[in-house]
Amino acid sequence: MRARRQRGPRSDYLSDALALLTGWTQDGVQLKRVLACDDSQHAALTERIKVAADTLRLRPTIQRLDGQTQICLGPNEGNRITDGEVTLAARIEDAYRTVVGTS
Repeated sequence: MRARRQRGPRSDYLSDALALLTGWTQDGVQLKRVLACDDSQHAALTERIKVAADTLRLRPTIQRLDGQTQICLGPNEGNRITDGEVTLAARIEDAYRTVVGTS
C-alpha cells in the first residue's frame, strides 16, 4: 500500500498512510505492532517479513514475547519515519492476514 502524495503545504501523506494501518503505533521515530499468533504462525510471518524487508532494504526488529509477536520498524539513518517503513508495515499487515487466515 502506498499513500498518494498530495501537493500543498498541509499535505502529510505518511500520516495519512499511517492512519490506514490499524494497530500500528508511532513511538518517536519507530512504528510498533503487537500481533497475536502461535509459534508456527510466528515463524511463517517472520519469513515473509524478512523477504519484504530485504526487498525494501530495511531491518525490522521482530521478537516473540508472552505468546505474541512484536515488530518495530524504525529508520536506520535520520530521524523520521520514511515511506519505506510505512510500505513495510502495510506488507506485514497483508502477510499477517495471510498467515493467520483473517480477512
